[in-house]
Amino acid sequence: MELFNRKGYDATSVGDLARELGLTKPAIYHHVTSKEQLLGQALDDALDELTAAVTEASRERAGTTAYERLRAMVRRSVEVLVAHQPSVTLLLRVRGNSEVELAALERRRWLDDRLAALVADAVAEGALRDDVPPKLVSRLLFGMVNSLVEWYRADGAYDPATVADAIITIAFDGLARYEP
Repeated sequence: MELFNRKGYDATSVGDLARELGLTKPAIYHHVTSKEQLLGQALDDALDELTAAVTEASRERAGTTAYERLRAMVRRSVEVLVAHQPSVTLLLRVRGNSEVELAALERRRWLDDRLAALVADAVAEGALRDDVPPKLVSRLLFGMVNSLVEWYRADGAYDPATVADAIITIAFDGLARYEP
């Protein structure tokens, strides 16, 4: 995945992968049938975790509001991105050039739709303002989380909890200083 991210999927050959991994091309083909299958596995790694996070947040539970589940989903999305950063990075760079990429994009749209529905539920509860379309809110929330692929480093200045707290605070409370 890291080689796909560095060189780009289309520019990376199975020979490049073999050299990077210290294997032969036949050794790689012993485990997968094609480079596209490797791409699919990498994309599924990210999508399966994100799907689980959104599905869990979308599930109504006694004693929790949509707003609380939405905040928890943003936190979990940060955790998934950090834990699966190479796969998520690859996911964010696909453009639909193959059946595997088209399927991944369809799954991403499903995630966006589920998050937008959760935002709409939080609006209906009165927890969120109603003057910003839920679909736009969904894209902006995922945009903040997804921007981590460009700058976040596990050995950097911020741990995942600090980053998640900051995104949640900015997204839900804003940046304005509150005067008592």
